[in-house]
Amino acid sequence: GTLHQYIPLDAPQFLQSFLDHWQPGLALVAESEFWPNLLIETSNRNIPVVLVNGRLSQRSFSRWKYAKKNAAALLSSFDLCLAQDRDVAERLQQLGAKRVLVTGNLKFDVPPPPADAADMQEMIRTIHGRPVFLAASTHRGEDEDVIDAHIEVMQKVPSLLTIIVPRHPERGGEIAELVQDYQLVPAMRSRRHLPDRGTNIYVADTLGELGLFYRLVPIVFMGGSLIKHGGQNPIEPAKLDNAILHGPYVHSFTNIYSELNRRHAAATVTDAQSLAASLLRLLDDPALVRSMAEAAHATVIPLSGAVDRTAKALEPYLVQLRFGQ
Repeated sequence: GTLHQYIPLDAPQFLQSFLDHWQPGLALVAESEFWPNLLIETSNRNIPVVLVNGRLSQRSFSRWKYAKKNAAALLSSFDLCLAQDRDVAERLQQLGAKRVLVTGNLKFDVPPPPADAADMQEMIRTIHGRPVFLAASTHRGEDEDVIDAHIEVMQKVPSLLTIIVPRHPERGGEIAELVQDYQLVPAMRSRRHLPDRGTNIYVADTLGELGLFYRLVPIVFMGGSLIKHGGQNPIEPAKLDNAILHGPYVHSFTNIYSELNRRHAAATVTDAQSLAASLLRLLDDPALVRSMAEAAHATVIPLSGAVDRTAKALEPYLVQLRFGQ
């Protein structure tokens, strides 16, 4: 069985009690959760610490370089670092990590999010062939650009339906009010509304339904990228054959966005005007949308396999756990 237990605050007195109680034989740390006291106290007890799906952005690396001794002391706590890609591996090594392997990004192995078949059919009937565009995981400060782009596109495509899925569903009411301020008609999924012919913007302010909307639309704008958030993960829409648009701020997922752009599976927009221009170009060219979607799918599928590589790297530690104590 599996037991869930929260990690205590990163303070020595709490961590000592935590480790005294649980007495772990192995610690796996995900991505970039570099909690200094946790790592040092665990390592000092000769408990192997392994970084899994290790991630270190260029921005974080640049900051750590100014405290290289501290970074080296911290990273030396890891018995092994499993990096998402070669760039991350090089950054970890430059900062003082002892053993680094590239195992790939575990997120590439995650299956696409599900969609309820009945909900899918209901939405298809409701949309009734209208051109539709999805703004996925938007953050505060981006919705205005999406709405402005919608208004501009409406001049040539008056039947356009834009679906906004906010990163934080509790913002749904705020977005609906914003839509009304623009003299447009919203509908909110959290209120069990469906978009009718008069709906301009459908606010899908619910949890766990992105899989439905990715399957429903041909074109997706990934949020968190028109503001300095760092972007949202494009792997899911790429697996589900979407043409992808994104803003310039994608530093949390630099490599995958770079590869998608290089293979003409994604395109960068910078503001409402360029988003509208890209939407008009794609809505007018279904063959281009299909080409981008196929390229997106072809980009991410070969990148799977990180789960198997990670398991193989962890096998010696698991064997020792089972037989060595």
